Amino acid sequence: MRRKLIFPLMLGLAILFARDLTAQTRKKTGATISGTVVDADGKPVAKASVTCETSSGMKPRAVHTDSKGQFFITGLKQESYDLRASRNGAYSDWERNIPLGKSQTKAVTLQLLNGNTSTSVVPAAKKH
Repeated sequence: MRRKLIFPLMLGLAILFARDLTAQTRKKTGATISGTVVDADGKPVAKASVTCETSSGMKPRAVHTDSKGQFFITGLKQESYDLRASRNGAYSDWERNIPLGKSQTKAVTLQLLNGNTSTSVVPAAKKH
């Protein structure tokens, strides 16, 4: 008789514990910025670094894109954020003042710029 009561009791406790843990995880998750980093041609960039900081310049964080150029920055507070991506000397412009509400998710696309500066080439004078 005891064995028949122990299993349902243990199962019930496990379910209650799992529900409580899930609720705590949700509370800690906060807001999220997700997005994609693309190159100058619009193709996804794997292993790009994405820097995220509050718009006041505090609490910088960095994440890397996956093989599809996607990134996720979770656990953010209700605040405004600035983002920038980089890879192999190419950088995106700063995406500034992205406002996040409590538990809100925003998606952005960051495009890497070439990083090369244009220079004028003047041909050398011919010697006669």
